[in-house]
Amino acid sequence: MRHVADRMLVQQARRGSQSAAGELFRRHWAGAWRAAYAITGRRDVAEDVAQDGFERALGALDRFDPHRPFGPWLHRIVVNRALDVIRKDRRLIALDEAHEPAVWDATRDADGALLAAVATLTPERRAVCVLRYGLGYSPKEIAGLLGLPIGTVHSRLARALADLRVAEVADAV
Repeated sequence: MRHVADRMLVQQARRGSQSAAGELFRRHWAGAWRAAYAITGRRDVAEDVAQDGFERALGALDRFDPHRPFGPWLHRIVVNRALDVIRKDRRLIALDEAHEPAVWDATRDADGALLAAVATLTPERRAVCVLRYGLGYSPKEIAGLLGLPIGTVHSRLARALADLRVAEVADAV
């Protein structure tokens, strides 16, 4: 039912309600930040990307389809911003080792080695991997979020998993 409540908050925020916008932010900040961090690999950059994604989303509420959930729409904006940032600055591929790894979900801490391995993936493979395994979207949902054919999503996921297996074998040697 959170989706229904988000719809009401979006309608209120469209009419200028700062408290509704603030509630959307509180509800969705953690997921947006986790997606940005898992893709960029740096906490400081993730903070900027997630914040920019929120600003863009809140600024574009008039173009948001109120019959769709807000969270996936926001994640699409954040993931696209994160991909833009890392394409511009390839140095962001390495994880920020000065901090603890990001949390993929609220119930468990992420494995730092896994996040480091995910950070070595190409931006396109990293994005589908984060959306699938970090945020729990189905391949069909990922295709819709990123505007890709479902076959491309499946292909990128398969290649990402193959790359991660190769990295695991290399680390074991």
